[in-house]
Amino acid sequence: MRCFATLAAGALMVSACVAGPVPEVATPAPSMPQSFAYTPAANEAAALADLLPQSDAAFRALSGTAMTSAPNLAEALARIDAARANAGRAGAARLPSVAVDGSVSATRINPAQFGSDLPGGIAFDTEQTAYGANLSASWDADIFGALRASERAAIARIDAATATARAVRVALVGEIATSVIDWRTLAAREAALQEDVNAAQRLAGLTGAREEAGLSPGFDRVRAEAAASSSRSRLAALQSERVRLVGRLVTLTGQSAQDVQAMLALGAGDDVMPPAPAALPSQLLANRPDIAAAEAELMASDAQLAAAARQRFPRLTLSSTLGLLAFNPGDLFDEDSLVYTLAGGLTAPLFDGGRINAEMDLAAANKRAAYEAWRGAVFTGLGEAEAGYGLVAAADAEAAAADAERAGLERAARLADTRYRAGLSDFLTVLEARRNADASGERAAAAKGRALRARVALWQALGGTET
Repeated sequence: MRCFATLAAGALMVSACVAGPVPEVATPAPSMPQSFAYTPAANEAAALADLLPQSDAAFRALSGTAMTSAPNLAEALARIDAARANAGRAGAARLPSVAVDGSVSATRINPAQFGSDLPGGIAFDTEQTAYGANLSASWDADIFGALRASERAAIARIDAATATARAVRVALVGEIATSVIDWRTLAAREAALQEDVNAAQRLAGLTGAREEAGLSPGFDRVRAEAAASSSRSRLAALQSERVRLVGRLVTLTGQSAQDVQAMLALGAGDDVMPPAPAALPSQLLANRPDIAAAEAELMASDAQLAAAARQRFPRLTLSSTLGLLAFNPGDLFDEDSLVYTLAGGLTAPLFDGGRINAEMDLAAANKRAAYEAWRGAVFTGLGEAEAGYGLVAAADAEAAAADAERAGLERAARLADTRYRAGLSDFLTVLEARRNADASGERAAAAKGRALRARVALWQALGGTET
């Protein structure tokens, strides 16, 4: 025992000289501002989930379907299973390994190989059959924790895969929400353009009647019909946008175009635009799944660096075998057939040509990369949240201005029409007022859609919520 202890101490001292010190990698926490530059006034009634079109039946149906059939989400969930299996394998490496085996072997020798001058009376069995059964066990004692560090890295990657799957869910729900909003915005734009077509047709009918009565030239009727044709052309162009949205939703949900169209045909929700909820920049660190995934990867890289560094120290391996060996099947369970071995091995690096140093340098570089990826995720989240708050405020102002513009131009168009019918205004004034009013209705619908989309972008930037 004293010899073994002396050997172990010597191996430890020799192995400690093989590789240099562990590289230091600083990972300070990023400095976060106290508040967002564009944060709204505190509103206790505002909730993050309210930023989504929750009242829209199509959104509920499409997002619910995507949670069970979206290909990219299924892939992310499979990666969680793979990470769990890898962690299980790393944990199993720390436990003893036990195996059982049985064997039958036959051998034949040539007596001439022992020479021809053997004493008389000595005989050899030229053929021999051996029967054996063994129970063997081995165990890496992991004195310096290399296996424990590898297991910690594998467990951290479960957390990273879980956070990544949540990030996929958030992105998926956000994409579906914006697609549904775009679909509803197309319907609103179509309604506004259809009103334009109807108004232009009424104007063409009026100019036609005045032309027949000799009160206006035929050119007025031609211009009115051209305005109606222009609105019809813009109305037809919306179909290409619908096709694109259906194709996008097929990709997101893993459903057929027919099923997607059936879900889009479900009832639309209300037109309320909820207020933006107040949040703190520090909350992003806990709420954003991409930041959580990057942090878990940083923890895994730290554990991998520890595992690489601990290769500098000796490994103690214990092994044993308990078995039966006989040369006749009937003697296999006799007392004399019992055999066993018990061994302990101590392996220490003496010269490796710089392999351990290279592995530590690689692990340290991976840790630095993981740290910068984490910092990048933090500032990406901060930038997206700042932009999200600012976009909501800007889009709301745009929507309000566009709505006021639409109302004013509609009044102007009605007034011009009334004056034209009374003979107090020329047709050009009416046509110009009508064109302005027609364009303003579509602009107001598009501006409202952008305001709703800005809320979805803010929902994603703040980390999203489970739906």
